[in-house]
Amino acid sequence: MQMFVAGEWVGAASGDTFVAESPATGEEIGAVPEGGREDAQRAINAANRAAESWARTTAFERAAAMHRVGDVIEERRDELAHTLTLDQGKPLRTEAYDEVEELVGYWRMAAEDAKRLEGRLANSFSPGKRVLLIRRPRGVVGVITPWNWPYTMPAELIAPALACGNTVVWTPASTTAVAAIALAGCVAEADLPPGVFNLVTGPGAIVGDEIARNPGTHGIGFIGSTETGRKVAEAAVGKALVLELGGNGPVVVLDDADLDQAAEATVTACFLCAGQSCTAGERLLVHRDVREAFVSRLARLVTERVVLGDPFADGTTLGPLNNAGVAVKMDAHVADAVERG
Repeated sequence: MQMFVAGEWVGAASGDTFVAESPATGEEIGAVPEGGREDAQRAINAANRAAESWARTTAFERAAAMHRVGDVIEERRDELAHTLTLDQGKPLRTEAYDEVEELVGYWRMAAEDAKRLEGRLANSFSPGKRVLLIRRPRGVVGVITPWNWPYTMPAELIAPALACGNTVVWTPASTTAVAAIALAGCVAEADLPPGVFNLVTGPGAIVGDEIARNPGTHGIGFIGSTETGRKVAEAAVGKALVLELGGNGPVVVLDDADLDQAAEATVTACFLCAGQSCTAGERLLVHRDVREAFVSRLARLVTERVVLGDPFADGTTLGPLNNAGVAVKMDAHVADAVERG
């Protein structure tokens, strides 16, 4: 496995690699380049060299390129779903294929939105003069993404950035770098000009930090924890920022709620992606008058539908946690709940 920089598949400048492992079995998936600041800088330089010519392409040319990426993803649907389950751990049939389908949608939406990105003719204060607002690409956009949705979260940032005429340098979470390389392969096959899209794998504290603070990036998109998001914002001070951070949202069930629908929604909120989501239902606030009825319904649905097992098995609906850090956090949450009764 390799990184993708300036239109070529390359290893880390240092030659270092790290081992990617399956969260379900612990088996070794493969060796991934452990990029560093030098690799991030090389990618940023490549993106800057490509920025001017990519920005000059028409919205319709860029839209066609985004659709080509979507076409490749559709062709590789089975391969991408399998890689996602192997690397991230989410169940193949109930979640992985759904994420791949959603991934296609992100690239196609970006393609069509690019065509509709307009300027405007604003009213002028001075007679005989016209004020024309034109939207221009920012330049190089750095993208830093998490491991819970290794395909759709990056696409949420990368596809619109490219469609609007920006070039991209992307670093994914290390625990789903294999899935990131698979997605990068789809972008590479779509034949964008060299340097327009770049992937650098490696530690977020090093590669992500370099991408965020390097003066060669002009905008930063980050999805991840609030703590890390603050660090990214500090490193990227003065740049355009898009930060989608973690949450601690409750599921609120009032006394007049449809309890069947509430229980259905709660199962999804709490168990989708094994609960590893910024929008997960981390707390249940239930009106005392319907508590017993709601708990009864919820317990039945969990027993019937939540099946922990091999994520490649057809009947599995709940896969493993993705990494050791989140497993420790989950143990602490469960212990706290038990202690509090």
